[in-house]
Amino acid sequence: MDSSQLPRVTATAAAERAVADLVARRGPLMFVQSGGCCDGSAPMCFELGEFLTGDQDNLVGEVGGCPVYVDQRQLDAWPHTDLVLDVEPGYADGLSLAAGPGLHFVTRYTAPGSTDQEGQTS
Repeated sequence: MDSSQLPRVTATAAAERAVADLVARRGPLMFVQSGGCCDGSAPMCFELGEFLTGDQDNLVGEVGGCPVYVDQRQLDAWPHTDLVLDVEPGYADGLSLAAGPGLHFVTRYTAPGSTDQEGQTS
């Protein structure tokens, strides 16, 4: 997939603050958009290098200087979709770092160029 086909990755102000706070406490981070089978998918936040990416994981952008990876199968399923990293109340999924006390990261999907950051959530 060439870079013109990759989704644009942005973040809400709340997510940017959460990322900056986590980086200040934990050091460099990375995000991997998981492809869960039962509960949908969720952005997983790890300390940089803690998750070993594979040849199907595509670097699609950065949030707060932290790389964001998405599996090729998800990119194939989400053509023409941009990703917006956000935070919501609740616990982090799996092994992901929490976005803050009582917060977890979520991904919203929007049409390219849309200013609507209230798109579908995972």
